[in-house]
Formats: sequence, structure tokens, C-alpha cells
Amino acid sequence: MYFICAIGYALAFTNPVCLGISFIVAFVYSVILRGRHGFITNLKYMIPLIVLTALFNPAFSHQGVTILAYLPSGNPLTLESIAYGVMAAFLLVCVLCWFSCFNAVISSDKMVYLFGKLAPVLSLVLSMTLKFIPELTAQFGKVYRAQKASGYNINGRYFKSVRMGCHVLSSVVTWSLERALITADSMKARGYGLPGRTAYSLFRFRKRDARALVYMLICGGYVLWGSMQGGFRFWYYPEIRGNLTGTLTVSMYIVYVCLIGLPVFVHVRDDIKQNRMKMTDAALACNDGQGLR
Repeated sequence: MYFICAIGYALAFTNPVCLGISFIVAFVYSVILRGRHGFITNLKYMIPLIVLTALFNPAFSHQGVTILAYLPSGNPLTLESIAYGVMAAFLLVCVLCWFSCFNAVISSDKMVYLFGKLAPVLSLVLSMTLKFIPELTAQFGKVYRAQKASGYNINGRYFKSVRMGCHVLSSVVTWSLERALITADSMKARGYGLPGRTAYSLFRFRKRDARALVYMLICGGYVLWGSMQGGFRFWYYPEIRGNLTGTLTVSMYIVYVCLIGLPVFVHVRDDIKQNRMKMTDAALACNDGQGLR
């Protein structure tokens, strides 16, 4: 439910303030989940995507009433096309960042737990897909490093490097097909698809899950209702105008932050609790040591 709201609202709202909130929270949450590696990875793909997408729209779209200059081709360069290109760039990066968070949080076992009873085939396909892509990437790296370690030098030889890439890809595809056959035999041996078969799950729906679900439904419902009333309405063509202030819009900003900032708050709260417990344990150990002396 959280990722449905976060990704869905990121795609639906073009309000710059709302998009900025979603982008900041998605970036922070991704760094919390993936650490320093996630921070570096985000910067590597975010900056080029933002720059390319922001430049792409004004180069091909010339709509808008605020003309800033004329291109060498004679087409006008408008403020609206630049603003829309920047918005589209941040929208694309924001959605990609949210999906990276989704991939880090929703593992294959969670996917099977969520949809195993409602749609067992769909849950199996989704879980295998989520697991297959990282395994395929890791196996490709292993085979490539093994080829280089065997003395296969490709420096300065384009066609030789392409041939090596084809060989590596062929071995990885063969490995993936073999893994698929082994998985199919294992599932058949364990009785997959037989009537009355039960499934083991590590997860339980508890009271705190119910409270979190009610909280997200209330916040998400309020944001949806407010958007239907025009609280986040914003246009870029033919001129830039929309709702950035107002009682309803400001209240929607606050509720939207409370909605998508929930996991960040939970992670920060848990870190503070762990630090306090560590400090308490250290103080108790110090007191016990003084008592023994």
C-alpha cells in the first residue's frame, strides 16, 4: 500500500512542490536502505538523466507563451518548455528511485506472501523475476572475471571484446536455462500446484501492521480527495499556473509528507532506540566493572 501511494502519486502529480517532496524522500529512503553505495549509485544515474531529459524537451517542444529566445533553427525557446522538461526529468528520476526502494524492501518471499493465495502463478512469476535479474547480473560478472583471469586480453580490440561479450552472454544464458530446469524439477518434486498444498510463511499480520495500514489509508485517501478537489492542480502549457498555496494545498503538503515519510521516520526512530540501548548497555557494563573493582 505504501509503494502504491508513493509511486502512483509521484506519477500522477506534476505540482513542483509535491514532486520535490517525493524526490527528496525517495532519495533519502534509498540512501537509508542501500547506504553509501546507494548514494553514489543515485548520483551516477540521476545527474545524467536530469540533464538529458531537461535539455531534450526544450529542443523538440516549443509550446508556451513566454518566449525567452530563438534557436538557430528559428523555433522559439519558451520558459514553459524548460519548466516542463525539468519537471519530467525529476519525475523520471523520482520514479526510478522509488522502484529501487521497492526492489530493496519487497523481496521474493514477501511477494509470495502477499499474492501467494490470491494469485499464486503471478506471485511466483514476480518473485522469480525479482530474484532472476540480480542473479543474472552477478553470474555475468563472475564469467567475465573468469575470462579475464584466464589471460584473455581484450585491450584495444573492439571486435575481440564484442566476441568475448557474446561468449560470456552465451554461457550465462545456458546457466540460466539450466537453473530454470532445476527449479522446475524441484517445484514438481515438492508438489507445487497440487490441490490442498499449504505454504509456509515467515510473516504475520499484527496490530502494528493494522495501525500502519489504517494510517496510510487515511493519509492516502485525504491526498486523493484533495487532488480531486484541485489541491495539487498545476499546468505548464500554454502558461505556468496552478495551486502552490492555499489552505487545502498546504494541508495536502503536510499529509503527503506524513504519508511518504513514514518509513524514514520509522528507520530514524529505530536507530535512536538502538543507540540509546547501546549507551545504556555501555553504562551498565562500566558500572559493573567499577563495582567489581
